[in-house]
Amino acid sequence: MSAATTIFKRVKALCPRGQITPAAILAASVAQLRSAGLSRQKTAYMHNLAEAFASRQVTAAGLRRAPDDEVVEMVTQIKGVGRWTAEMLLMFCLHRPDVWPVHDLGLQKAAQEFFRLRKPPTPKALHSLGEPWRPYRTYATWYLWRSLERPIPPSVTH
Repeated sequence: MSAATTIFKRVKALCPRGQITPAAILAASVAQLRSAGLSRQKTAYMHNLAEAFASRQVTAAGLRRAPDDEVVEMVTQIKGVGRWTAEMLLMFCLHRPDVWPVHDLGLQKAAQEFFRLRKPPTPKALHSLGEPWRPYRTYATWYLWRSLERPIPPSVTH
């Protein structure tokens, strides 16, 4: 079991009925969240995120309705939430089909291997490499990430 999975289970156990909600996170003390395995900084960031939802600065419905760039703008206003986190939110929670996280190191490494580059592409170069996959770059990202887990079959490469 990964460290992240263990921490997630511990945080969940701190919450009433095992449901992670803004109120449950705000009710948890720093000491409780730290005992679950979160760093002091991540604990502060979780409280910031919970406060943003509790105060309705950010809502799930608002995130679902907003275009991708607005989602990124909205959530990166919360201290501790950066562009990478916003892009993962778009991909894994909002199921947006056209996310291309050019600053993701895994995607850079996978693109390096797939395109047989001598070094990982810069975010600017990676942006250009992703254009042919628009408007389904999320799926290309997933496949490229998975390609790091095992060799790409020769018939798939170009």
